[in-house]
Amino acid sequence: MILLRHGQSEFNLAFTATRRDPGIVDPKLTPLGHEQAAHAAEALAGEGIKRIIVSPYTRALQTAAPIARRLRVPVIVNPIVRERYAFTCDVGSPRTALVLAWPEHNFAALDEIWWPAIEETADSVIARAALFRAEMAALPDWSDTLVVSHWGFTLCFTGISAANGQWLRSDPTRPAPPQIVWRV
Repeated sequence: MILLRHGQSEFNLAFTATRRDPGIVDPKLTPLGHEQAAHAAEALAGEGIKRIIVSPYTRALQTAAPIARRLRVPVIVNPIVRERYAFTCDVGSPRTALVLAWPEHNFAALDEIWWPAIEETADSVIARAALFRAEMAALPDWSDTLVVSHWGFTLCFTGISAANGQWLRSDPTRPAPPQIVWRV
């Protein structure tokens, strides 16, 4: 399967410049982020992807959109692949708002408020990644899946700190990374 970190968001742009939380709730992609998503759609066109699993955050949904259009594959919204809840950007949009913005997706399995109420521990994200690894490994067709996710979740799943718009191949039947380094 392939894990794709969402394109550059408004939060990523501001945080990179200041190293401070800019207070942007559920940020959208920047123009560069949209370019990264379009590039991913082109680059992944020949990969045999048959489904996209995406985080419910707007930046992930916007990243998945051109890929889903290009490949004409189903999009499955799954909060298990969401970002670690640690900054203002990790406050999501309520399910009803997502349904209005993305009527082509099924959000029925999503609670109205689907993100945590308090900061998530590193161990919690590692546990979510382990659960998702087990779920994917149990599927016979995991190899044709694209997962559009976030820095923290991708780090816990692969052990690699992915850049915005970067995609990584990963085999969920292989062991999880032995150690996760959150910051260098």
